[in-house]
Amino acid sequence: MDSDWVGAGADAFAAIGTVGAFIVGFVLLRREHRREADRSEDEQRAQAARISSWVELTRKADGSRELAFHIHNASDMPIYEVELPLPALGDEEAGSEFVGLVPPGRTVQRPAPAEWLRTYVEPEPVQLEFLDSAGRRWSRDEQGSLSRADEA
Repeated sequence: MDSDWVGAGADAFAAIGTVGAFIVGFVLLRREHRREADRSEDEQRAQAARISSWVELTRKADGSRELAFHIHNASDMPIYEVELPLPALGDEEAGSEFVGLVPPGRTVQRPAPAEWLRTYVEPEPVQLEFLDSAGRRWSRDEQGSLSRADEA
């Protein structure tokens, strides 16, 4: 009779161990899956995080002042379809300054609207949208926050 209790206890212990091993395995699998998703997100953001844009006062060759957009690509790959959304004035429709391609390691300049010169104080970030080398659309706002434009 004692051996029946010992056998039943051993069977129960083995069953609990099997269920416990399954739960631990499942938890570890989920953790690894989450870690892999985070790593993939980091890889996707790697190029986009190296792109910046700002507006700054420059001197033209004739000595006059001009406000210019600067788009800097510090990554090793080009970015495409670069656009600088411009705010609407009054009842006008919002526009954008299309830049196109920014080569790797380069800073591209484009003239900013002349009327912005009246309120210019110092260099400041500007909104930017672009495609990375993998074809993902990104947006960086005036505060520097980076987000996937196609997820918004």
